[in-house]
Amino acid sequence: MEAAKVTAVVARLVGDVSLAEDLAQDAFVQALEQWPRDGMPDKPGAWLTATARRRAIDRIRRDASLGDKLQQVGRAEELRVAGLADADFDLALEDVKDDVLALIFAACHPALTAESRIALTLRMIGGLTTREIARAFLAQEKAVGQRISRAKRTLSADGVTLEIPSGADVAARLASVLEVVYLIFNEGYAATSGRDWVRGDLMEEAIRLGRVLTALAPAEPEVVGLLALMEIQASRTRARVAADGSPVLLLDQDRTRWDWTLIRHALAALERASRLGGIRGPYVLQAEIAACHARASRAEDTDWARIVALYEELGRIRPSPVIDLNRAVALSYAAGPAAALVVVDALVGSGALGDYHLLPSVRGDLLGRLGRHAEARAEFIRAAELTDNEAERALLLRGAAASGPGDVSSAPHPG
Repeated sequence: MEAAKVTAVVARLVGDVSLAEDLAQDAFVQALEQWPRDGMPDKPGAWLTATARRRAIDRIRRDASLGDKLQQVGRAEELRVAGLADADFDLALEDVKDDVLALIFAACHPALTAESRIALTLRMIGGLTTREIARAFLAQEKAVGQRISRAKRTLSADGVTLEIPSGADVAARLASVLEVVYLIFNEGYAATSGRDWVRGDLMEEAIRLGRVLTALAPAEPEVVGLLALMEIQASRTRARVAADGSPVLLLDQDRTRWDWTLIRHALAALERASRLGGIRGPYVLQAEIAACHARASRAEDTDWARIVALYEELGRIRPSPVIDLNRAVALSYAAGPAAALVVVDALVGSGALGDYHLLPSVRGDLLGRLGRHAEARAEFIRAAELTDNEAERALLLRGAAASGPGDVSSAPHPG
């Protein structure tokens, strides 16, 4: 929870994102050694920041190649001598609160490819493992690890500093920043691995960053749209997990447990994004889709035809097999599972989502609704084999067990 903040504060001091991450890790190692012996400090985040900062100052003093940073060290020492305790250092500087956002912009530097920007920020800001990032990218873990290493070397070689850009530079990097925030949120919304289906800390951090971004660029419809999308999705958190920790999918959720205050806030943000005008971008469109579910007090009241139309519009501006799969789900409720199965079978034939567990999951649901139970069971088993999330795997295996010769109403449908 504190890693990104500590890294961001140190990166501002040393001017090197990769070095800052190393120094932050050193501070965590020291905490693992010291806290079990001496007890956890009252302000663990401040302790970690101060420890990493001291290590940074020591490193700068030792390393002649960083001699030009001594002036920054002098500034830090002036603050300390003036009576500012190290443990309160990160709490005393107001501009530190947005250092995480500045770190995102640094990781989204134009010197990096789009894929590298996202992977690096997910690693440094979201705290995701290389394996989790690979799953998010539908890529090989080794390739993603190499991409992250190259990105760090590039930032160090180019001397990228920690700062929030202004003017035209904001727009140039904004698309990557939004994608990063969105992927962080998605990992929290449906974790790719581990025992828990939902990672609330990642969702909360993504929404916090989204709110900071709306303050930074309030006239950008996509920024406001992304915030609305995340808030609507997050509003369902309490209803998405049963008492035993198992997932509860969208059409089975108790909608009285949704956070309707958050929904109202999100719908107001979506209306504001619409008033800003211009062509609707992918985040505004996805927020409109989420709003269709939020406006339906009962699952059977969902306007599936409108959702299909919105997915078609989204697919035109951002073609993606995942969007096609989501459109097929909506189509199955608007026009029936047979029509949706045609779309899904075309995706299977293309091979574009060969390792994506939701493809056989959706196909299994459609086959079950068509009475093709043996085929449905095989698809659910394949989906369970492809996921690394234990809660989701259990849900899919229950779907396989339910796909017998009788009723399949308990099989998992897309959520």
